[in-house]
Amino acid sequence: MNEKEIVLTADGLAKLEQELDELKTVHRKEVNDRIRQAKEFGDISENAEYENAKQEQAFVEGRIMRLEQMIRNAHIIDESEYSSTEIHLGSTVKVKDISSGDAHEFTIVGSAESDPPNRRLSNESPLGRALLGRKKGETIDVNTPRGVTQYKIESIRTRVTKKAARKAS
Repeated sequence: MNEKEIVLTADGLAKLEQELDELKTVHRKEVNDRIRQAKEFGDISENAEYENAKQEQAFVEGRIMRLEQMIRNAHIIDESEYSSTEIHLGSTVKVKDISSGDAHEFTIVGSAESDPPNRRLSNESPLGRALLGRKKGETIDVNTPRGVTQYKIESIRTRVTKKAARKAS
């Protein structure tokens, strides 16, 4: 089976591993307990609690399988391999919408970590794709569902990893 590589930051991998551990050690046990309790009510053919617990079990097991696949196919971004003056996966970027003057700051991440409400923008989104490889001060045109929007790159921050810090010293 040819599985797609999942691009993650080290933090993103840690979050997936934490979720997987929580599902395996806590949620799986809770669902199994619910199933056991529901069986004690007698006839399971008309037992709504049993059906709900079985559906939740299927969801939990499916999510566990998906997380294991994502972790197995993870490619962790090593920020030390990139220039700190260019936008790359893991960069935190501040851009200004030229027409409205609104400023936005977010971190460019792989699609598996994308979380726009928490300012984590996918590298596969129109804006994320347009920003990759760009530098501070550049103006870019982004094709969005509402039309073309221009953004000016105001700042780029790259988190220095322990590995990068060791290389520098």
